[in-house]
Amino acid sequence: MQMTELRDGRGRKYLTRRERQAFFRVALTLPAEDAGFCLVLLLTGCRISEALRLKPVHVDHSEGVLTFETLKRRRAGVFRSTPVPRSLLKLLPVRPVDQRLWAFSRPTAYRLIKGVMRQAGIKGTQACPKGLRHGFGVACVEASIPLTTISTWMGHANIRTTAIYLNVVGEEERRLARRLWSGFRLDTLT
Repeated sequence: MQMTELRDGRGRKYLTRRERQAFFRVALTLPAEDAGFCLVLLLTGCRISEALRLKPVHVDHSEGVLTFETLKRRRAGVFRSTPVPRSLLKLLPVRPVDQRLWAFSRPTAYRLIKGVMRQAGIKGTQACPKGLRHGFGVACVEASIPLTTISTWMGHANIRTTAIYLNVVGEEERRLARRLWSGFRLDTLT
């Protein structure tokens, strides 16, 4: 299996639009702090450890962005800002400026995400935090966001890493194809 695949022998690695919506609906039933954590992963495509490192200083209410330290780089101190809905910022816990927004551990955060996946009826390889990240990348492609912007938001050092999100299958592939066909009166073919 290549790293550039969105599918492996066990199945699809990203959440579909429907799965993302189901995850969203279940997350909204949680206490605000847990819901905020889940929605940060869903709506930014950040890594679970990047979300756990967020502090109040990384939240810009005036611009509506979260600033993540990108963790999969060869050096520390590489940051990126990702826009978020202002309504999400209201769900974030209030903490002293030097404290992390979420005090729980990575294993606890992982269990939280897996529990929401289970309640949402999401099963398979994609039912994990990385499935949220990959689902975000695919959703960005479906929304016609330029690869360079997606790359910045996701903290990729190389655009080739971001290009994997063009390798969709199933209903996502059909939606992309329909965009290609949209300029034709295909109903006249029958």
